[in-house]
Amino acid sequence: MTRVTASRTAIVTGANHGIGAATSAALARQGCAVLCSYLRIQDPPDPGLPQAYRDHRAAGADAVVAAIREAGGTAIAVEADLSDPAAPGALFDSAEAELGPVNILVNNATGWIADTFAVATTDRVGRDLRPVSAETFGRQFAVDAMAAALLIAEFARRHIARGGMWGRIIGLTSGGALGFPEEVSYGAAKAAQENYTMSAAFELARYGITANMVHPPVTDTGWVTDAVREGVARSGTLIHVATPAEVAEVIAYLASDAAGLITGNVLTLRLW
Repeated sequence: MTRVTASRTAIVTGANHGIGAATSAALARQGCAVLCSYLRIQDPPDPGLPQAYRDHRAAGADAVVAAIREAGGTAIAVEADLSDPAAPGALFDSAEAELGPVNILVNNATGWIADTFAVATTDRVGRDLRPVSAETFGRQFAVDAMAAALLIAEFARRHIARGGMWGRIIGLTSGGALGFPEEVSYGAAKAAQENYTMSAAFELARYGITANMVHPPVTDTGWVTDAVREGVARSGTLIHVATPAEVAEVIAYLASDAAGLITGNVLTLRLW
């Protein structure tokens, strides 16, 4: 495994469970100090979502930080509502005060909500669907597009101001060129984040920063039910349901020295 030097600091958003928590742990194992950003979300009851998944989203990141520290790593947890435009600056202030200048940004947090243009009330795996509205648009774009853009901007501003010449920006995406049926605002917001990240790859290359997006496969972050697994088994394009740790290893690689030539890419790990 390629190691990140101990002088490097990462901000990982959505780090209280799933891919974010696994990424925080993977970066810490590589010697990186990690600020685990999170927001406790109380999801409404949904027969298509396991209660354990809803519990994970409502939890803090103390357990993630404790596990990193027990393994000899360095981490702190900071709760932040990324829909607040002031949150990115506050996160960087906290990281710099307690851990050091931020070299790695992982835009993992999501304002996920399933919405649709159709009249269906549940999606193909039984989760509740809402009609597209100003509320669904606002929730998705505030976190998946605006917050990601502001975090990249804050990262770039501070990096350039201190004369930094090594940096990594990694985002996570879903959907595809033909949209994301039944999660239409989520897919559109992620498409916006992809565009911001590709622009960052071009504009920030001269400062030693790479910027990439990772498109994970179906990943069991707690939402995968038997219906989802059956759908994967029937699919002609899916191989298996991934674990958060498998996806985190790819993200951690992109955050390493070995990935210095990889920038401006969307790495699709599997298709759905």
